[in-house]
Parts: sequence; C-alpha cells; structure tokens
Amino acid sequence: MYILRINGSIINISDEGDADLELSKRTVKRILLIITFTVLLIWGVYNHKQLGELLGSVYSVISPFIAGLCIAYIINVLLRPVERLWMKLLNRKKGKWPEKLKRPLCLLLSILLVIGIILAIVLIILPELRDSVASLIEMIPSYAEKVQGWWSSLAAFLDKYNVDLPEFDFKPDKLIDILKDGGTMLFNTTASVTASIVTAVMNFVIAFAFSIYVLAQKETLKRQSLKVLRAVMKPEKLQKLLELLELSNRTFTNFITGQLTEAVIIGALCFVGMTIFGMPYAPAISVLVGFTALIPVFGAFIGTAVGAFLILLVKPIQALWFIVFIIVLQQFEGNLIYPKVVGKSVGLPGIWVLVAVTVGGSAMGVMGMLISVPVCSILYTVSRQAVNDRLKIKNIEPTEVDAYCFKMPKEPQFVQNGFVGSNCQGSGIPYVI
Repeated sequence: MYILRINGSIINISDEGDADLELSKRTVKRILLIITFTVLLIWGVYNHKQLGELLGSVYSVISPFIAGLCIAYIINVLLRPVERLWMKLLNRKKGKWPEKLKRPLCLLLSILLVIGIILAIVLIILPELRDSVASLIEMIPSYAEKVQGWWSSLAAFLDKYNVDLPEFDFKPDKLIDILKDGGTMLFNTTASVTASIVTAVMNFVIAFAFSIYVLAQKETLKRQSLKVLRAVMKPEKLQKLLELLELSNRTFTNFITGQLTEAVIIGALCFVGMTIFGMPYAPAISVLVGFTALIPVFGAFIGTAVGAFLILLVKPIQALWFIVFIIVLQQFEGNLIYPKVVGKSVGLPGIWVLVAVTVGGSAMGVMGMLISVPVCSILYTVSRQAVNDRLKIKNIEPTEVDAYCFKMPKEPQFVQNGFVGSNCQGSGIPYVI
C-alpha cells in the first residue's frame, strides 16, 4: 500500500492498482470555484452584450462613490500637511480643543483651497478667451480683405504663366451668421441635454459629499477595513497586500505632489518668459500651460495650442515665437524638471514614463494619461522586486547580473552533473550551459 499526499488530497494506491481518492474540504472548494468560474466565463462569452449592459448599470450606480474616493484622495494630499501645520502651531495650547477642531477646520481649509485654485484658474482664463473670440469676430472682415488682396496678387502673378486660380469670393457677413447660427444650435443642443447635465451635477454632489465623509472618518474606516481583512485573509497574504497598498499610496501621493510642483514651475517659467518677450495674455496663458502640464509629457502641448491661438488673434508673428519659446521650455522641462521632480518621485525611468502616458492616453484618454504613470510605477516596482527575489533564490546578486557572460567559453574548466562551465573573464562568475 502506497500513500501519497498532493495539495491536501490523500490518494491510497494498493498493489492491485486501485486508487481511492479522499478529497479534503479545501480541494472541494477549489473544484467548485473552478467550475463556477468556467460557467460564468462561458456565459459571459456567449452573452457579452448583456454582460456589458450589466457592468455599465453597476458602474453607473457606483461611479459617484468611486469619484468620491478619488476626490478624497486628492484632498487628503493637501489635508495631511495642513493638519501637521495646525498641530505644530497649537501643540503648546492647553486643553483638548486643538485636537477636536483639527479635522473639521483643516478639512474645511483644504476644500476651500482646492475650490479657490480651481475658481482662480477659471476666472483668469475664461475672460481672456471670451475677449479673444469677440476680437476674432470683429476682425474677420479685415482679415478677409487682407486674404482677398493676397489672393488677387497671387492670381495676377500666376496669370503671367497661364495658371488660373479659382476666384476667391469670401463674404464675412455669411461667416458671422454661420457663427451666430452655430451658437444658437449649440444653445439648443445644450438645452436638449439638460437632463444629462443635471445628472452629472447630482453625481458630483454625491461624490463630493461622500469624499467629505471619507476624510472626516478616515481613521475609523481604515481600522474597520483592516479588521475585515484580518478576518478573511491569512497573515502572510495580508502582509503582502498591506505592502502593496502602502506602495500604491506612496507612489500616487508622490506623483500628485510632483505633478503639482512641476505645474507651478512650468507656469512660472512661462509667465517670466512671456513677460520678458512682451507677449500678450501672459497671465492667462501661463496659468493654462501650468494647468495642462498636470497631464504628463503631452499636457504642455495642449496649453501651447490654445495659447498660440489666443496670441494669433492679436499678434500673428508673436504666435510663432511663442511656439518656439514653448518648444525650448518643453525641452528644458522634459530633460531637467520632469525627470528630477516627477520621475524620481515615482521611481520610474523616463522611457517608461513615455510608454505609460502613450498607452494610457490611447486606452482611456486624458484620465488614462493622469493615472498611467503611477500605475506603471507600481507595476515596475513590484516586477523589479519579484525579479530580485528570484535572483536571490538562485544565489545571484542583482548587481552582478550586468557582469554575467553569455559567450561560449573556449576551454571549459570544469564539468559537473552533465553541465560544462568556465569562469567569465574579469567577472569570476561561472557560466553554465
């Protein structure tokens, strides 16, 4: 009689070849989970439309709460230093009132700071954009006359060589009417989607209220979540999960602070440069360039396109110089500021930052660009740690990998267990084939 134990299952094998399988509860649970997963997978493949609708309905229900968690996380990045500053200033005060008032007052101050920054950006950019559009509408007739004069001169020049150009017949009044009609159509379209706007506003209100509740009771929620995890997970797996969550929290926090720092630096440099060169709309365009710089790598180019358009309406030649200035500033930012401020803060090499932003933007648009860098940084760190652990299991130090030789040795120095090897020149590391 032979007894084998495989993954908790006991197999009795007699001399006659009969096998009696005694399945443990653990194995039964695994088999049931595999069967359930297989059935659900097959159903999902054959009913992918219904599955998509079901997932869409579930997402529409929980999306305000997901957005609330994101808002809470961003505000918490500002809330923590505000609370530290509060306790530093009032730690010598007698009584318990500094501790009791810390969370509500610091949370209110953090929310007001975020709202104030957003309102300041909107109030600086929108008036300039409105004035530029109004100026464009007023200057359309003069621009049309200039273009028509250039076209007539070009037609007269080409007529000498028997080249006929089509007649340029531009009527500014019609274009203005089209713009007005387009504005009316836009208004009608906006009125037709009022219900969607109201829904979006209600979702934002729910998300904002939920974020306030989360921040007000974040210690309690953390303690309750940890209690649940300890009840359902093994200690070693729980430890790995907590390490991964700590890594994710540290990476996202460093990324947010790094992006905000970079945005302030690039906006300030843009304002200084535009002021020195006497370019119009320096405050508004600098704020816009700094705000769009929150999008990694490609954000500054978005701000450049809008800024160049605004300058083009007033001083077309300076619009060209503005593009050249931003290109130089972008090179300075991409080679010095971003790798030092953001790349180092998330621990991600520059090449992977570019790959992450490109893939994230293609998959999820602007939101993908924003979250791709910290997500890629987490994957990069976890993968690097896993590779280093595997190397240590093989008694290979990670720092010695670069010196490893992969060339066939000319004269083997030892033979052991059917493997031929020799020492790499200059490294002293055995090579095995």
